[in-house]
Amino acid sequence: MSHRIPVGTIDELLPGQRKLVFLDGRSIVLFNIEGVIHAIENSCPHQGASLASGQLDGCVLRCPAHGLRFDLRTGRMPGPGGLSVGTFLVQAVDGKLELQIDEPSSAASPAPACKGAAERA
Repeated sequence: MSHRIPVGTIDELLPGQRKLVFLDGRSIVLFNIEGVIHAIENSCPHQGASLASGQLDGCVLRCPAHGLRFDLRTGRMPGPGGLSVGTFLVQAVDGKLELQIDEPSSAASPAPACKGAAERA
């Protein structure tokens, strides 16, 4: 079963910013990429390192521990196969950001394309 949880306001997460939230025993990091909010599990599937401080290149986040790259739109590593992190749907409702919590899914509604490395990956 899914439910929506408020995680802040739109004004708190401006383009280029990120925010770490803890919900239902999960650590989740939200990113505002050119006005589009993406949310992923804050744990690299390789060895569990926090992804919150990873370097961004467009919509691609680099794990600070070992350099694995994940597309924030899908949660997957660029290219065929590879590891993936859970993604979450985030919606703006009356100026507030609401995160949908259910099973992590890389099948959330696709966000618009990001500029940068995502297209080169």
